[in-house]
Amino acid sequence: MSFTDIAWTPLCVGVTAVGLVLSYLAFRRRGLAAGLRATAWSLLPLAALLTGILATLWNVVSTVVSFVTGLVLSPAVWAGVVLAGLSVLLFVVSGALRGRAIARGRGSADAAEAAAPTPTGTPAASAGKAKPVERPAKPAPADDFSDIEDILKRRGIS
Repeated sequence: MSFTDIAWTPLCVGVTAVGLVLSYLAFRRRGLAAGLRATAWSLLPLAALLTGILATLWNVVSTVVSFVTGLVLSPAVWAGVVLAGLSVLLFVVSGALRGRAIARGRGSADAAEAAAPTPTGTPAASAGKAKPVERPAKPAPADDFSDIEDILKRRGIS
């Protein structure tokens, strides 16, 4: 059914007239604000017809409905949706595998770099990095939270 197959003028005028009657009733029962709001809604169908927006809305809704029915009823479209989903799944899995491979490569590269001898003949781990400064041991506190405090200090949380 096309837009011109429907008698839009009497339909929009009728909807506006019914809306105005209901607006008057809303005004009488609920007050001025409700009546004005209902009047504003009542004038929209006739305004849409006179400005040509109704034809545009008809075309948009008709196109969306035909697209959705074509999507739902077409096996070829569903095959495309399945392939798109499979593609997204493969992207996600390959990204996770690549992240693991990069992380594994960094770990083995760091280990190989630390074990490789430097020109001076010492391993790279001792040549490039300074030994940590040993701090004098503090006497352990007498309370039960000493282990927790030590863990927090090692992690830099005080």
